[in-house]
Amino acid sequence: MKLLEIMTTYFHGEKIEALVFILPIGLLSLVFGAWLWSENASGFLRGVAIPFVAMGLLMTVVGGVVGFRTPRQVETLQAAIAASPDTALRDEHARMEKVNRAWPRYLALWGLFGIVGLVLRFATRGDFSQGLGIALVFFSGVGLLVDGFAERRAHPYAAALESVVDPNARR
Repeated sequence: MKLLEIMTTYFHGEKIEALVFILPIGLLSLVFGAWLWSENASGFLRGVAIPFVAMGLLMTVVGGVVGFRTPRQVETLQAAIAASPDTALRDEHARMEKVNRAWPRYLALWGLFGIVGLVLRFATRGDFSQGLGIALVFFSGVGLLVDGFAERRAHPYAAALESVVDPNARR
């Protein structure tokens, strides 16, 4: 694949994932969490509601920001490549190297959510902590899924950038 095709695939996937998955799941999580909260119910429901509201807010903001900024980001990148290809590609390669270095931290965070969630669910007796645990396990899975797709888009794109960046010109 040519760099332009890989770049298009990368950014298109980022936009679609943000607008079709992250943003809707965030909105649904907010609605679900608010509904649970409004039930004025048990500790279990509050334990589930709090992470759903918090993660719902986070996912709504992230999904919206990423989804709606991506077309402008692509336009800016294309203009930079047209104006100064070597500099723009080197800068984009450096950006993608940072992105790819962050995956282990993100995956560890989602794994920690899952482990803490399982411990809360199975090693505690309180309704609140068990509800919290179940919600953490849910968001662990969502995070691993989202970042799993994103990571699989990012590595080929970074490799394509690396293939066209002059190694002597790297910072």
